[in-house]
Amino acid sequence: MSYEFLNGKCILVTGGTGSFGQKFVRILLTETKASRIIVFSRDELKQSQMQSTIADPEGRLRFFIGDVRDLDRLKRAFYGVEIVVHAAALKQVPLLEYNPFEAVKTNILGTQNIIEAAIDRDVKKVLLISTDKAANPANLYGATKLCAERLIISGNFYCANKTRFSAVRYGNVFGSRGSLIQIIEKYRSTGRLNLTHADMTRFWITLDQGVSLVLMAIEKMDGGEIFVPKIPSMKIKELITVLAPECNIDIVGVRPGEKLHEVLITPEEASHSKEYDTYYVILPEHSFGETLKRRYADGKDLDRNFFYSSSSNTQWLSSDNLLELIENVHKN
Repeated sequence: MSYEFLNGKCILVTGGTGSFGQKFVRILLTETKASRIIVFSRDELKQSQMQSTIADPEGRLRFFIGDVRDLDRLKRAFYGVEIVVHAAALKQVPLLEYNPFEAVKTNILGTQNIIEAAIDRDVKKVLLISTDKAANPANLYGATKLCAERLIISGNFYCANKTRFSAVRYGNVFGSRGSLIQIIEKYRSTGRLNLTHADMTRFWITLDQGVSLVLMAIEKMDGGEIFVPKIPSMKIKELITVLAPECNIDIVGVRPGEKLHEVLITPEEASHSKEYDTYYVILPEHSFGETLKRRYADGKDLDRNFFYSSSSNTQWLSSDNLLELIENVHKN
């Protein structure tokens, strides 16, 4: 993929010390001619570790300690920035069920701060990293990310195309910090692994695929779209069986706020979505959505009853596919 659209651009990523952020920054440094890349996060230890492990021979990388809850700090960080990728979020479902105010402050109010700072500092494009848990949310994390999506899309009302706001929405990430695969690797030596429900399914995407989706969205976005990749599903029980065949599986019951199956596009969203070879685009129902419909007129309309869930998915990971993906994760 050509990244000429990033030539000379200043790009900031919130939550830049997370798994996605680190992969995204490495790709920007090695494969693009972005003029400046800013990591914005609140963890100085992770920033220090990241500085010591990422090569930056041309001196394009900057680190900015701050919290998305702090509007003034965001405004300072956004000076001269043209593209913002908003990946900062609190994400641990069980913890957020018991700390709801913290989730609201970061995931909702923090996103509102991103919108206001971006408009005030004339940022050209803002892309939110969302989650499958935002579609038909059953837990607080999903609800806060749904609110973040709605805020981002509505941000287009305030700036008359001066700053454009869009989002990407995808599922579980192979190799991300605290992922199920890391948990399996950590506890497989005990000979027993916990599973909440035998029929549970999830969407799966690699970090490379996530970064590619984000870069594609930055290039294509006009403001108001939610980009959804076509990615495979797999039963959690099958994943454990492949990765730790020697372990016994204990069914422990569904945790608070946990769903058996995840959703990436609901039937309500399908009526205003378009399909392409490798992804879908959910268009807004607001007035500016009519302009976007013309922009995406070449896309295929979805049936009004279309429901993109991890249980009814037409793409499924085989054991061989899974092992190949895990091998690539370890290589990277």
